Amino acid sequence: MSDTPPYDPSAEGAQMRFDGRMSYNDYLGLDLVLEAQKPRTSTHDEMLFIIQHQTSELWMRLVLHELATARQSIADGQLQPAFKMLARVAKIFEQLNNAWDVLRTMTPSEYTAFRDDLGQSSGFQSWQYRLIEFTLGNRNHAMLQPHAHRPDIMAKLEAELAQPSLYDVAIDALRAAGLDVPPAFETRDVTQAHVFDEGVMQAWTAVYRDPHAHWALYELAEKLVDLEDYFRRWRFNHVTTVERVIGFKRGTGGTGGVSYLRRMLDVELFPELWRLRTEL
Repeated sequence: MSDTPPYDPSAEGAQMRFDGRMSYNDYLGLDLVLEAQKPRTSTHDEMLFIIQHQTSELWMRLVLHELATARQSIADGQLQPAFKMLARVAKIFEQLNNAWDVLRTMTPSEYTAFRDDLGQSSGFQSWQYRLIEFTLGNRNHAMLQPHAHRPDIMAKLEAELAQPSLYDVAIDALRAAGLDVPPAFETRDVTQAHVFDEGVMQAWTAVYRDPHAHWALYELAEKLVDLEDYFRRWRFNHVTTVERVIGFKRGTGGTGGVSYLRRMLDVELFPELWRLRTEL
């Protein structure tokens, strides 16, 4: 045996006593976080299911934090700070994509063992996900209905609908830079979903045809495309995971399950930025 005494971090200044002092556990509120997993059954895999969705909601909270500040930066004409935030959102969705790989380790038999205990709860009812979609410009008012029983959540969603989306302020940045944006966009009803517009596509196309003259807008466009790229991958992985685990059963929240999720794959958040590629 070695005569070397056991390593003592306190000898190098590590804090070892925390009576009345801020600790790691205190700062992160870990007692609340780690007690928030409350399985309804004794089934082993229910813990995986709960943690998967809780951690996804935490990441979505960060997405909303980043998008709110990025939008304000773009609206203020400060594009460079927004690039970092939008890049971070793309990486968060990459992280969320990787999480599906963990959930896919659960087999149909294992999920079926506790699925009935979910009741009518479903990811379809995630208000943070809905708020992300509203923030990005996909503003489907029918999606407010699952939250009507919670006035506090409805207030958050309606407040988002009342202001320009992230993509609205990006289009405003085109106009501010002197690009030819259709005048109708100055008075458009921002509570409604953005729909493809030929004039907006031509304005973005002008940026892509001369990126050196419009470098900040060019970079903004690519950051938005990166974000939607990862967001689409997240949706696609959601579909394949659900199909792998429950096949074509209806979702617990009453949606068509896989059929509903596949329909969501057709939604374009920034359609002009994708379609202009054919024009170049």
